[in-house]
Amino acid sequence: MAGSSRGIVFGSMGVAAVMALLAITDFATGIPFGSQSTFDIMFILAAALVIYMGVDCLKEMK
Repeated sequence: MAGSSRGIVFGSMGVAAVMALLAITDFATGIPFGSQSTFDIMFILAAALVIYMGVDCLKEMK
């Protein structure tokens, strides 16, 4: 059961990292989403929060 939980946490952290990279790219160049700065900043903050919570969850699983 723990292996499945770890996979879900790693998967969500991976998706959050990809979303953060896309938002940073959009913030810098405006290519993927049309450069809406407010949404880019919110996406980056949300991705950072998901990654932080994933790291905290992995620490507690040990």
